Amino acid sequence: MANLALETAVSQQHHFTLIAGIDEAGRGALAGPVVAAAVILPLNDQIETLLDGVNDSKQLTAKRRESLFDLICQHALAYGIGQEAASVIDEIGILPANRLAMGTAVAQLNPAPQFLLIDGRIRLPQLNIPQKSIVRGDSKSLSIAAASILAKVTRDRLMCELDGQFPHYGFAQHKGYGTELHRAAITQHGPCPQHRHSFAPIRRPLF
Repeated sequence: MANLALETAVSQQHHFTLIAGIDEAGRGALAGPVVAAAVILPLNDQIETLLDGVNDSKQLTAKRRESLFDLICQHALAYGIGQEAASVIDEIGILPANRLAMGTAVAQLNPAPQFLLIDGRIRLPQLNIPQKSIVRGDSKSLSIAAASILAKVTRDRLMCELDGQFPHYGFAQHKGYGTELHRAAITQHGPCPQHRHSFAPIRRPLF
């Protein structure tokens, strides 16, 4: 279960108190934006109790993520959310787009972070802030786990909105990921403007 051990270690080593966890959602999807979130939590035992159940968003039900979303926003010292559209992903690539979205999320934090804990192996060289990448960080760091929930819920809501605009693809059901249903819909209807045309399953025949 995610906790504040990593944040506490950084705080003790560097005497920082404003440590942001960062994560993204939608990196591997075939459609829709990539969404990133950044969260700064107070470093006390009480927050671990208040946010009991916060963990890697992929391990939680949609209903649980929704309830935790509001709880995180209520108790965080600061949070920010950034996104980059499918067209941007096609233009510059998924990793640069992911970095941009993360940078936007961090820029929204007030107070500004003194240190960044980033899920995975990604680095944000465009930000002049000390940082550390944490593989599977969303299952270890409470701040990263909180960010993963904000990113996932925000993106899911966006994909449900896009489902109303492009009803042929089932975006509300699979959230743009490459399920069999989604791939069959692309084959039948062709890609829409919300699809990532640079991604291999769309760039070449699906079957």
